[in-house]
Amino acid sequence: MFITNKQSGTNVHEVADGIYRVNTPVVMEGGPGGFSFNQFLIVDDAPLLFHTGPRKMFPLVREAVASVMPVERLRYIGLSHVEADECGSLNEWLAAAPQAAPLCGKVAALVSIDDIADRPARALADGEILSLGKNSVRWFDTPHLPHAWECGFLMEEQTRTLLCGDLFTQGGAEHPATTESDILGPSEAFRQAMDYYSHTRNGRAMLERLAAADPTTLACMHGSTWKGDGAKLLRALADTLSR
Repeated sequence: MFITNKQSGTNVHEVADGIYRVNTPVVMEGGPGGFSFNQFLIVDDAPLLFHTGPRKMFPLVREAVASVMPVERLRYIGLSHVEADECGSLNEWLAAAPQAAPLCGKVAALVSIDDIADRPARALADGEILSLGKNSVRWFDTPHLPHAWECGFLMEEQTRTLLCGDLFTQGGAEHPATTESDILGPSEAFRQAMDYYSHTRNGRAMLERLAAADPTTLACMHGSTWKGDGAKLLRALADTLSR
């Protein structure tokens, strides 16, 4: 891990082969206290950044991405759903990377992104695979899991990395970049204090579908990236939400 901005503490860590976690720890006044924002960069022939971070965080994230590869090489700016930490600086990224396109599910493109973004989205159908070069990502529609009609996740097929957005959100600003320790307990403690789940009746089925993809790395937007039996952990989350 190396720090790219000493003032903010923004740092970069390779969490899987060719996949980099950009992390910025913050203190949110009037909010949940310490928190962290993560973006994930897949370096390949057609590089992908998943999550942009909030608009005001753009200079920090750009600086971090530039420490790994030229920002203008980016081809896709991905998001799970429409929210400031997912796509708040989308247009800033599109300006910085002239050949990049927003990458999202078809619902997000239809209801939001094709209007608010400066370039049309590359909209993925449920289950569609997109090649980035040696890597490829598969899109999973997960409406209302944990929230937002347009929500979905990406699975990087070669490294078995699930870019799982707000699932397993861990409170606090200081986390190891990767961990094999329990994250379900801390994420549930955070959810109990600030329940951001829609509790859709289809949650278990969607989590089972993600589990069937057999991820071994869970790239969380807030907190540590987790390594281990992802299928088991996703099913444990389904059990917890069912109680």
